[in-house]
Amino acid sequence: QLQASGGGLVQAGGSLRLSCAASGRTFSSYVVGWFRQAPGKEREFVAAITRGGGSTYYADSVQGRFTISRDNAKNTVYLQLNSLRPEDTAVYYCAADRSLILSDYRRSNAYDHWGQGTQVTVSS
Repeated sequence: QLQASGGGLVQAGGSLRLSCAASGRTFSSYVVGWFRQAPGKEREFVAAITRGGGSTYYADSVQGRFTISRDNAKNTVYLQLNSLRPEDTAVYYCAADRSLILSDYRRSNAYDHWGQGTQVTVSS
């Protein structure tokens, strides 16, 4: 089970840190991704991190502004959001999958487990 938190209202240029906490003892076996969905738009890939945290992947739109990391001892994945823009406004979801192959990390339907989402609102 995944629990996303850390969203909120922030001005453009500001920062937030999202957390995705997982239950269970095998979290380190899961690839974890962050996705977001804005009103009226499809869910889109934001970032992903491999099981050991050695590799990370980002959407072009957030590259250089967002950072994904994980602490497997705490069963938590983080998404640091910097230099936020109004177009980053969305509900952010974390997702995890144990058997995901890395070529599929951008595909939302490749992840079996999803958190409930946390709202990020960026004002101009």
